[in-house]
Amino acid sequence: MTLASPARACGIDFGTSNSTVGWLRPGAGNLIALEDGKDTLPSVLFFNFEEQRPAFGRQALGEYLDGYEGRLMRSLKSLLGSPLLGSATTVLGSALPFTQILGLFLGELKQRAEAAAGRDFEQAVLGRPVFFVDDDPAADREAADTLAQVARELGFKDISFQYEPIAAAFDYESTLDREELVLIVDIGGGTSDFSLVRLSPERRLRAERQSDILATGGIHIGGTDFDRLLSLAGVMPLFGHGSLMKSEAPMPTSHHINLATWHTINAVYAQKSKLALQSMRYDIQDPTGIDRLLRLIEQRAGHWLAIQVEDSKIALTDGERHSIDFARIEPGLRADLDRPLFDAAIAPSLTRINASIGRLLEDAGVRPEQVDSLFFTGGSSGIPALRQCVAGLLPNARAVEGNRFGSIGSGLAIEAHKRYG
Repeated sequence: MTLASPARACGIDFGTSNSTVGWLRPGAGNLIALEDGKDTLPSVLFFNFEEQRPAFGRQALGEYLDGYEGRLMRSLKSLLGSPLLGSATTVLGSALPFTQILGLFLGELKQRAEAAAGRDFEQAVLGRPVFFVDDDPAADREAADTLAQVARELGFKDISFQYEPIAAAFDYESTLDREELVLIVDIGGGTSDFSLVRLSPERRLRAERQSDILATGGIHIGGTDFDRLLSLAGVMPLFGHGSLMKSEAPMPTSHHINLATWHTINAVYAQKSKLALQSMRYDIQDPTGIDRLLRLIEQRAGHWLAIQVEDSKIALTDGERHSIDFARIEPGLRADLDRPLFDAAIAPSLTRINASIGRLLEDAGVRPEQVDSLFFTGGSSGIPALRQCVAGLLPNARAVEGNRFGSIGSGLAIEAHKRYG
C-alpha cells in the first residue's frame, strides 16, 4: 500500500504470548519496533521487588531468570473472560486489581509505540479473538468491554475491534495478484481462530468487506494449552503426577495442573497449597515425585519450569527430540521429550480444532475442495501435527506461511488506516 503521509491510527495486537503494534507510514514496514529493535513485545510483566518497579517483555523474563526477587506474570490476555478479571492480587504488599495489571502492560505498549513513532495515538483498532470465551456470549462481551475500557483509560479516544484472523487475512491479501478463497488459521497463545474469506487485489480497495467474510469461528485452545498438555504428559510425572496413594487412588492433580498453567502457577506457592502437599506425602506409596515437587516449589521455580516446557514445544516443532535438565532440583534428573509424545498429548485438542473448522465450512456452505489456500499465522501454527491435521481437511488448498507473530498486527494497521485515515 502506497501512502503519501502516515496513518492517524494504529493497530494493536495484544497477544497471549506476544504483542505488536502496527502503523502504516511511507517507506516503512507495517510494524513498529517495540523492544531492542524487535517488532514483538512478549506479553510478560515482572514486578521487581528489589528495585520496586515493573519490567516488561524480554527484560521482564531476563530479570526473573537472573534471580531478582519479584512476581512474574505472563499470558495476561488470558485474564479477559476469566473469573479472575474482577478480582485483585497482592503485589508489593498492596492489592492490585487485575484490570490495572492489564492497563500497566497495555500502557507500556502504547508508550513504546508512541516513542518509536514520534507521535501520540488517539485512535486504534484492537485485535480480538473470535471468542474470548467459548459458549458464553455475556462473558465474551464483558471481556471485550473490559479491554475497550482499559484502552480508553490509557488515552485512546476512538477504539474499534477487528477479529484477529480477519486482520491476518488483510495482511495476506496485500500480497495477492489474483482472487482466492482462503481459510485463515490463527493459532495464538490462548485461542485458535478461523476465518473463511474471499480475497483479491480488487476487493482490498473496498471500504466495506463484510460480504467477503463467509464465516468466522474459533475455540479457546492455543499455545499455552499445548504447553500445559506437554508438561502434564512429559514433565509432571517426574514430580508425582500419576503417583498412587496408599489407598490405590491416584494422587490429586490440582497442584500439577496449576504448575503447568501459566496464570495459575503462583497458586502452588501459597502456604495452604504447600501444607496440603506436605500432608499428602505421608499417604503416598512412593514419595520420590512429591519430594521433587516440594523442592521445586521451595525454589519458586514454577515459571522457570514453564519456560523450559515452552522452549521444548518450540524445539519439538522443528525437531524430533528435546531434553530438559532438572539438575537444579536433583542431580542427573532429566525429562526426555519427543515428537510422538507431544503429538499424543495434543491430539484431543487437534480433534476439537478440526471439528471447529468443519463447523465453519458448514456454516459457510463451502465444500472443503473449494478452498484455494490455507494461511497459517500465530506462534503455534508451525506445529507439524496441527498442520497435517488441518491440511487433511482441505485436499486442494495450498499451505501459505504468514508472519507467525506479525501478520495480525500488520493487518490491523491496514484496517486502522481504512477506518481512521
